[in-house]
Amino acid sequence: MRIAIAQDGNQVSGHFGHCEGYAIFDVEGSIIYRRDDLENPGHEPGRLPVFLAEHKIDLIIAGGMGPRAVDLFRANGIEVLLGISGNVDYVAQDYIAGRLSPGESSCHHGAGEECGGH
Repeated sequence: MRIAIAQDGNQVSGHFGHCEGYAIFDVEGSIIYRRDDLENPGHEPGRLPVFLAEHKIDLIIAGGMGPRAVDLFRANGIEVLLGISGNVDYVAQDYIAGRLSPGESSCHHGAGEECGGH
């Protein structure tokens, strides 16, 4: 399994599309055997779900994203977990251990609207 966590510094980003990059965790069973960082190629509507699918990501974790992006990720075979905050390494460990619960997306905008403040 490959997990991408939207990150700003070492923290989960509030908005996946405007983050600095993605912490990529390769997981087998309950073991993280590799972590890489992937730079955000830039926010362009519809591009990031394809970009992360090309990197064989199975799950994206972020503080928030718009509903259109969620649909596009799912259409590309990528699960989405939103409403998450904290240190990306701890978040990855908590997900693998089954201790991570999704919350409400930190982005509250409709399709075609920009997420204000991000």
